[in-house]
Amino acid sequence: MREFPLGEVLETLIDHRGKTPKKLGGEFTDEGVPVVSALLVKSGKRIPLVEARRVPFALYEKWMPNSTQKNDVILTSEAPLGQCALIETNDPLCLGQRVFGLRGRRGVLDGRFLYYSLQSSYMQGQLNARASGTTVLGIRQTELLRAQIRLPQISDQRAVAEVLGALDDKTAFNERLCATGLDLGDAFYRVAVQQEGSARHATLGQLMAEGSLRFGDGYRTKAAEHGTPGLPILRVAEVGDGTIAPSFGDHVREEFRSAMRQKTSRAGDVVLTTKGTVGRVAMISPHDAEFVYSPQVCFFRPVGDAPFSAPYLFHWLRGQDFWRQAAGMKGQTDMADYLSLSDIRSLRISLPTESALAAFDRRCAPLHARAEAARLENRTLADLRDTLLPQLVTGKLRVKDAVRVVEEAV
Repeated sequence: MREFPLGEVLETLIDHRGKTPKKLGGEFTDEGVPVVSALLVKSGKRIPLVEARRVPFALYEKWMPNSTQKNDVILTSEAPLGQCALIETNDPLCLGQRVFGLRGRRGVLDGRFLYYSLQSSYMQGQLNARASGTTVLGIRQTELLRAQIRLPQISDQRAVAEVLGALDDKTAFNERLCATGLDLGDAFYRVAVQQEGSARHATLGQLMAEGSLRFGDGYRTKAAEHGTPGLPILRVAEVGDGTIAPSFGDHVREEFRSAMRQKTSRAGDVVLTTKGTVGRVAMISPHDAEFVYSPQVCFFRPVGDAPFSAPYLFHWLRGQDFWRQAAGMKGQTDMADYLSLSDIRSLRISLPTESALAAFDRRCAPLHARAEAARLENRTLADLRDTLLPQLVTGKLRVKDAVRVVEEAV
């Protein structure tokens, strides 16, 4: 295995530092070619293009004289530095500021191997060592090209990419299974409301007053309360589409548990993000670790013999009725959008008949069970990937040994 400066083994490097639609004579639009920003790039994750801003095709042609290709790698240059994603198609794509587009030299550097290599501790160390900045670390193109990369023969690179790609493919399959289950649950919710009819309508505030709903936002921590060991804090970024994707980088010390006991999670809670990225919804699983909610999220908890269930609330919060009401309530500060607790209490929900609720829960139960099983498997796959990746890209583990491990897992 030899070591090379990255600049010697790249065919193409795209760097759009300072490029914006306005500087090119255009604007972002609702439709068109997606623009990948640094916020959309998370190592080990597919790019969520559904969340991307877009530009007209004519602006794309001015913005991207060098088009991206399948198996090119996107690397964030700052805020945060070192996150990467793999481009999976030849479809038109714009690269925004604070990201590089990297393409390996044919026959020398396989694109997928580059993608995995950049996630290794060795390459992350190379990037951080060459970064500059005080409050935000970033890397210039000249320094990126000097970063050293360890390369086996091209055939071995491709073999490593195949092994790690099998884990990523299985993870992606499970994610699609979860998404399909959520969509079916949304459809069952619409049937329960539109076809089966409603028993009555009520505001969330009324349900709280009746004692059938517990609702609140998170715990406002003080700096002195942070530290480990303790309860992790759930923030907006860790609320995914229907599930919790924890990184849990911050904790409240265990000695303060009594002060936050009304703000800690329970299985069956439904969580809604209310600040920044408003409207992400998840349901807390029995397999999720206990955590304390941050003020950026609120939670809903059915109490006693409530005329609704947690899955019913979950799918209502994902549906058009909720969004129709919430869209007119969203406020905005200089920093971010938000939904206030008082506005959320005023939201009106259609409550199902007893028979409609029973039918809905009966239909949704296996969907949520399958989705939970898929999420648990993905956690196992992620741990396996994190174990194999550094050993494979540095040659410490033989590919044929890793193949046996992956075949058992998938």
